[in-house]
Amino acid sequence: MNSKPAIKRIFLFGREFDEGFKVPFRLLLDQLLAYKVEIRIFSPLKEFILPWTDERSAGCHVFRSYEDLIGLDGLMFSIGGDGTFLEAVTLVRDLPIPLAGINSGRLGFLADISQEEMTAAVDAILQNRTGFDERALLQVDSEPSLFDGFNYALNEITVHKRDDSSMIKINAFLDGQFLNTYWADGLIVATPTGSTAYSLSVGGPLVLPNSNNIILSPIAPHNLTVRPLVFNDNMKLSLHVESRSGNLLVSADSRSVVIEDRLELIIYKAPFVLKTISLREQNFYQTLRTKLMWGADRRN
Repeated sequence: MNSKPAIKRIFLFGREFDEGFKVPFRLLLDQLLAYKVEIRIFSPLKEFILPWTDERSAGCHVFRSYEDLIGLDGLMFSIGGDGTFLEAVTLVRDLPIPLAGINSGRLGFLADISQEEMTAAVDAILQNRTGFDERALLQVDSEPSLFDGFNYALNEITVHKRDDSSMIKINAFLDGQFLNTYWADGLIVATPTGSTAYSLSVGGPLVLPNSNNIILSPIAPHNLTVRPLVFNDNMKLSLHVESRSGNLLVSADSRSVVIEDRLELIIYKAPFVLKTISLREQNFYQTLRTKLMWGADRRN
């Protein structure tokens, strides 16, 4: 089983997880050690696991940041949920390191390897019996620059009001052409990957991965005839945002910053993609059926 693996270096990313995942994690570590791959563990995760993994993790290297990964190849396992996966994206960024998500709780759209499937999935990955998906990201430009220089998002860029302040005004332009003025609680600009996240919760459409589209979904619009819009990802979206309360919240996935009133955001497809692992036993349609419980109605 443990022939020379196609992947020689594994990065383990995460922070903490529930007591119930400790046994599966030890099995994962044993499995990787049996393959004799180099293992590098995110520093906070190693501190968490060291007391109960004995000598298994003691000899593993650590990494702390994006800079620690520059010049290295391999594959990163994100261990947690979809939020952990999105945080892992901020470390991998534009590096040629594919991501695979192992879910330590319930099945996620991004962290889609369950505990029950973990051993078989790791074998398939290390034996080069998997493929890769390329996921588009969004880039957001502004003055001043936001998000400490990593102004990218895998799921969505969101502009929304703060707390109980009044609705905000957003003038939207596509490739320089005026689209609409949105009076709403906010606006979500999502990738196909993000179509199953925040955008879906406000009535946005499900969009298949790699469909080369961007989704614009208003949050609680004042005019109910304003609906979500799907446009080609070779277009640039400009947002001129105003707020009576004087400040707003801009989010890139799970990272948020408070900005002052009147800001222009330029949002477009990022110049790089994120590689994710594609297991032959799984596909997007299966994840939809499982996560959204399609077919659970007995009448079907």
